[in-house]
Amino acid sequence: MARDAIVISWQKRQDEHKKARAAGKKPKFPTRAYNRCKLCARRGGYMRFFGICRICFRELATNGDIPGIKKSSW
Repeated sequence: MARDAIVISWQKRQDEHKKARAAGKKPKFPTRAYNRCKLCARRGGYMRFFGICRICFRELATNGDIPGIKKSSW
């Protein structure tokens, strides 16, 4: 329940940020815009190349859902 509220407020801020950039305005505090995982909305451990957090990345890689990525073991 609380996580849904965080995701909704985050999406709202992202939309406002995108609208302001499209209008040519500079955001008042640009450091407030931060990346979040697309699957679970976690902000820490974000992997920019994949757009997801490290936990979701590990789960997807283990299941084989990310092409070209496999779990290494030795």
